[in-house]
Amino acid sequence: MKKLGSVLLISVLGLALFTGCSAKGTDEKTIVVGASPAPHAEILAIASDVLKEDGYTLEIKEFTDYVQPNLTLQNKELDANFFQHLPYLEDFNVKNNTKLVSAGVVHYEPLGLYPGKIKTLDAIASGATIAIPNDTTNEARALLLLETIGLIKVDPNAGLEATPKDVIENPKNIVFKELEAAQLARSLPDVDLAVINGNYAIEAGLNAGTDAIAKEEKDSLAAQTYANIVAVRAGDEKSEKTLALMKALQSEKVISFIESNYQGAVVPMS
Repeated sequence: MKKLGSVLLISVLGLALFTGCSAKGTDEKTIVVGASPAPHAEILAIASDVLKEDGYTLEIKEFTDYVQPNLTLQNKELDANFFQHLPYLEDFNVKNNTKLVSAGVVHYEPLGLYPGKIKTLDAIASGATIAIPNDTTNEARALLLLETIGLIKVDPNAGLEATPKDVIENPKNIVFKELEAAQLARSLPDVDLAVINGNYAIEAGLNAGTDAIAKEEKDSLAAQTYANIVAVRAGDEKSEKTLALMKALQSEKVISFIESNYQGAVVPMS
């Protein structure tokens, strides 16, 4: 009787293992990706059509924070995520002991210089006030944008950690008003100009491609550095699922959607 019980137990365990392998096998053509609602989930929705042509089903899980998508990916509940740039991911890995890597870039969301009290660059007078983001990453990007259009010169040693203290030439004596990125669009009536992040500009009904009087270009240091990536677990960069996902996200169909739908507020990197 004990022997029969052992045989039955072994049979049940074998069936469970077989069932598990079968379930995993049938899921090989489903790709689960975590993403922020806009523009990432919107872009993925278009990519899903391309993936269908290659026999894959795309499942999109939306997140409204920047922590859970990485933790969920690390825990193997996702195959990939799409919401962040590489500097953020690298910092997250250090702080959270995760082992996530970039599978490739998809797009970037340019910072733009938007008109407030004045409407053109020619109208900038001595002592003009320009609002800029006060967080390290975006403040440096804002200053580099202003340098690109010739308003200031930034200490080259400061790089992407530059602050107003690193401005070494300021011929128009521009006053920098440092604000939280989310407050910049609302500040426009009170300042001469404001440098606004792409996502916050979109929320305010602004578009870097049509409303900004200057914006980060595709070949800028900021665009190259802060392009949005697809993240995967280390070792999965060349998996079949990852390669299929990147192929879809970098396809002509997705590029065309980004260009026509966002009109410069989101720019494909392919």
